[in-house]
Amino acid sequence: MPTTVSAPGNSPQPTARLALQGKTALVTGGASGIGEAIARRFHAEGAAVALFDRNPVSDKLREELVERSRFLQGDVSEESQVRDGVTQTFAAFGSLDILVNCAGVEESGTVVELSSATWDHVMAVNLRAAFLFSKYAIPLMQAGGAIIHISSIDALVSYAGNAAYDASKAGLLALTRTMAIDHGRAGIRVNAICPGYIDTPLLAGWFARTENPGQTRRDVSALHPLGRIGRADEVAAAALFLASNESAFITGTHLVVDGGLTARGL
Repeated sequence: MPTTVSAPGNSPQPTARLALQGKTALVTGGASGIGEAIARRFHAEGAAVALFDRNPVSDKLREELVERSRFLQGDVSEESQVRDGVTQTFAAFGSLDILVNCAGVEESGTVVELSSATWDHVMAVNLRAAFLFSKYAIPLMQAGGAIIHISSIDALVSYAGNAAYDASKAGLLALTRTMAIDHGRAGIRVNAICPGYIDTPLLAGWFARTENPGQTRRDVSALHPLGRIGRADEVAAAALFLASNESAFITGTHLVVDGGLTARGL
């Protein structure tokens, strides 16, 4: 029976159950941007949340997530640190129900311009890390587990001079599909999100490097049928849907969160 609350003059009403109550989530790249927004939203919906990032989280975020949280600093491209992060999360909360692979880097260049070291670094952070975290998380997950890879619209459409990033994000979609097939019978769902232009520190940094940052922002906003750039909390809302029981029959696919950009054509 659901618990009830009474309001003056009204009959008792059932209390709303939080979407992730009793769940444990591990979010990589959780110190800023989309990862931070996902961690905040999951925590607000009742989940215990572990954040794994090479950068320390802000004091504000620590204060906000003071309960049911762990902050793990490490390198997603180092297998031993990944394994330790997954193990520590499970040890702290006694379960691991949701994994969000959000950590990512972007390095521009054609295949001629890119060094092999840069190519390897992008693949290590954007694609290999998702493999590693999944490798160590899945054996700890029970039926009902959910894995979400944060890919990009760059997995669907490509930009000039973005060879490594585009290839890594496209690889995440292939990984999503095969993981969904391999682990579906265990009750583990695997999906991806493909964000477009989202207002994050990463995007702000790109704007700042252009000749006219304000005009660049306006131009990019105008590309979208909705007439604006997306917000990190809007990607977090999509992640909440894919992590919750509301998407119980959805696996092996991707959700595009781009304000209609790819529908319009670039």
